[in-house]
Amino acid sequence: MRMNEKYSCLPDEDKGIHIINIRAIEDIGYVQHESTLLNSLSRNPDADCKYGLYFRDGKRKVDYILVYHYKKSSVGRTLARRIHHNDSSARSTKQDQPLPGKGVHLEMENEPHVDYHEDDKRFRREEYEGNLMEAGLELERDEDTKIHGVGFVKIHAPWNVLCREAEFLKLKMPTKKMYEINQTHGLLKKINSVIQKITEPIQPKVAEHKPQTVKRLSYPFSREKQHLFDLSDRDSFFDSKTRSTIVYEILKRTTCTKAKYSMGITSLLANGVYSAAYPLHDGDYEGENVEPNDRKLLCEEWASYGVFYKYQPIDLVRKYFGEKIGLYFAWLGVYTQMLIPASIVGIIVFLYGCATVDENIPSMEMCDQRNNITMCPLCDRTCSYWKMSSACATARASHLFDNPATVFFSVFMALWAATFMEHWKRKQMRLNYRWDLTGFEEEEDHPRAEYEAKVLEKSLRREYKHKETDKEKLTWKDRFPAYFTNFVGIIFMVGLTFAIVFGVIIYRISTAAALAISSTPSGRSSVRVTVTATAVIINLVVIIILDEVYGCIARWLTQIEVPKTDKNFEESLIFKAFLLKFVNAYTPIFYVAFFKGRFVGRPGDYVYIFHSFRMEECAPGGCLMELCIQLSIIMLGKQLIQNNLFEIGIPKMKKFIRYMKSKRQRSLDHEEHVKKKQRYEVDYNLEPFAGLTPEYMEMIIQFGFVTLFVASFPLAPLFALLNNIIEIRLDAKKFVTELRRPVAVRAKDIGIWYNILRGIGKLAVIINAFVISFTSDFIPRLVYLYMYSENGTMHGFVNHTLSSFNVSDFQAGTAPNDPMDLGYEVQICRYKDYREPPWSENKYDISKDFWAVLAARLAFVIVFQNLVMFMSDFVDWIIPDIPKDISQQIHKEKVLMVEVFMREEQGKLQMLETWKDKDMKKGENCNSHSPKLSRSHSGSLSSCHSYPVDV
Repeated sequence: MRMNEKYSCLPDEDKGIHIINIRAIEDIGYVQHESTLLNSLSRNPDADCKYGLYFRDGKRKVDYILVYHYKKSSVGRTLARRIHHNDSSARSTKQDQPLPGKGVHLEMENEPHVDYHEDDKRFRREEYEGNLMEAGLELERDEDTKIHGVGFVKIHAPWNVLCREAEFLKLKMPTKKMYEINQTHGLLKKINSVIQKITEPIQPKVAEHKPQTVKRLSYPFSREKQHLFDLSDRDSFFDSKTRSTIVYEILKRTTCTKAKYSMGITSLLANGVYSAAYPLHDGDYEGENVEPNDRKLLCEEWASYGVFYKYQPIDLVRKYFGEKIGLYFAWLGVYTQMLIPASIVGIIVFLYGCATVDENIPSMEMCDQRNNITMCPLCDRTCSYWKMSSACATARASHLFDNPATVFFSVFMALWAATFMEHWKRKQMRLNYRWDLTGFEEEEDHPRAEYEAKVLEKSLRREYKHKETDKEKLTWKDRFPAYFTNFVGIIFMVGLTFAIVFGVIIYRISTAAALAISSTPSGRSSVRVTVTATAVIINLVVIIILDEVYGCIARWLTQIEVPKTDKNFEESLIFKAFLLKFVNAYTPIFYVAFFKGRFVGRPGDYVYIFHSFRMEECAPGGCLMELCIQLSIIMLGKQLIQNNLFEIGIPKMKKFIRYMKSKRQRSLDHEEHVKKKQRYEVDYNLEPFAGLTPEYMEMIIQFGFVTLFVASFPLAPLFALLNNIIEIRLDAKKFVTELRRPVAVRAKDIGIWYNILRGIGKLAVIINAFVISFTSDFIPRLVYLYMYSENGTMHGFVNHTLSSFNVSDFQAGTAPNDPMDLGYEVQICRYKDYREPPWSENKYDISKDFWAVLAARLAFVIVFQNLVMFMSDFVDWIIPDIPKDISQQIHKEKVLMVEVFMREEQGKLQMLETWKDKDMKKGENCNSHSPKLSRSHSGSLSSCHSYPVDV
């Protein structure tokens, strides 16, 4: 019976009552139909149902939970307490309430106030739950919980519903047919056995992780072919992950049609009819008498910092959380493993720089005080002349990261990125084969609640104006205001990021000028280090704050765009969030790498900001060292603060707040202390799952730090590796202990993230080419060595890169206030640039050396980019996407499946032939015994031949 038919017992004058005014209807009362929510009565219900994992009968497993809020006044609560104190056994024998608010009818007589909004929600819930029962699901309600004002609806999917939905969803299930997996032979077999023995201590102790020699043949489930599947244990044939997925599909497509409003569970959650919907965890993960379950096993072998050195039990993760989350952790594991060789090579490059720093001729020349090179002032008036030897420490430190080995490391990391992508594709194919996802294609998802609401609003307007009732959909004209807002919003946010970086530049310039006035020599000598460190810290704080702001803005921009499906919403959100966070994280680094020191001008003709601040110059050793400092602080700061402290601190803080609220609630209800929480109550207090986008985003940004500017910071892979070792266990602990169990989602790849990774890998080649050629001194050194060096060595390189300036050519008011600061009068000062000397005819013009170096730099960019791109594409081509053994196994599965069906068809044909032979013999018997009867009564003969037709 439909829900609106339950109120047919009302008087005729009340039939026109508004649908949301149903509190009065409940007071009148109505006859409850047998198809209302199922209830069970048990002497000890909590023990029988394993504290919420089963229905009250202890037999039917809870596959899903719906949570709703209902108002329960203090009068009814006080009355309930009195009843409890008068009868201590009331709670243990209390039956689950079939409808919300059943236990508070007594207070309604003294409370005439009607909450129309709450009654409207109750009506929608009752109609929706009635539709769920019509779809075959079994429901049970529980409002007798420790959380006051919160009701729970437990959902169970019986066997016939599971079979029906598994067939609709084309779920591949294991059949009775088993086959052997092809094993390696000869030398490869011995090598594999040795590797297994060596890696045995770092393998997780779970059954799913052990190497398998046989595999069950899988086939999309079909009710007509149930004989193919192993149904000996129906309770475990569909695991908890699959059961919750099936129930969620039913919840999404089951509608609640009130006032033409089609509402699935997503719409009901968005409108507050239900406050939460989630599957249950398998049980507790800690305690003395906890029964063994997958959650406890995951906590011990995966979500623990003590097992950081072990492989992840990916198959068990997939079994518990589903393929989409399993693929994320598998990808994170592959990425972390691939960081090991990159870290080793990066350490070797760094150690090479440390070993050769004393042999580096340019830095030795800069540190040699005998050269007596006097440099031009770094700022107007307040800054004085300075000795180049004072920048000795910076020059020596620059060599650690600016040496020939960094060029090799850049090429290596470009090939590493290509190898990583190919290795992941092969790993992904292995997982698809193991998880029976070969041939799986994602179907179009159900429309989102917001999209349906917009379509309804549009159809109502169209119907009101033109009296049309055709099926509507949102066109680009409907979305144009949202698209325009998105465009303007993104441009504004990018401009805001640039403005903040520009503000930090102003801070650096003004602070450098202010510190230069310092009367102490130590203060003047540490100006560059102080300004750089404080500016980078400011950049880090701003990046972390804007990351959170941009995440919220990207979500809001995506919401007003109203994508049709959850997949469209996720891809649009990822694109916007990645664009904004990429610009936010890398803009300060791009400035130091490619813009700082490029537009300074020269002494006597400097470029000014706001006619008062001179543009920044690079240190004598170049900007690469400052780029390294900027990159390392931002990368390590983001990983330490944003990725780790936020992920640990914020969930802990939310958990503490919920604990304090529940403690305050328990202090008001003393009798509730004796009652143990049900599983669904415990899970309700956990954080809801917010998707994998934040997890992927932080790793993609880190991947950019590792690849984009690796030429300036060879230790980036090492710090990323150390972070990821912690990140894997941190995310695992969060999923197992802090979050509600997410709905398992089938997926065969990581989606749009793979394309983003490929894009970053291609961009990294170009950026590293420009960093090596324009930011470092690698190209100027090569040009000097092969074109200008007199003896084939680097002696004289520093002098070659410095131009001369006559101090008499300073503009009025820009010369140093204390020209005798060094103890002698300066006639000629030096500055880093390729310009003609003051005694030349074209003094201070750009020299021919500048154009020679620029040509060499551009040539290097072109050669490096094309060579590395070619090598990356060659790696991509030479490594097959599908491993050979996996392609053979997939082909073998197809052949075996064909054999199974051929045997089945042959069996059917033999059975039909047997039946036909029996029928022919019966016909002959009929003809031989009564030939006349057969001629005169053809009906009896036809009845003899009716048997095969019936069959």
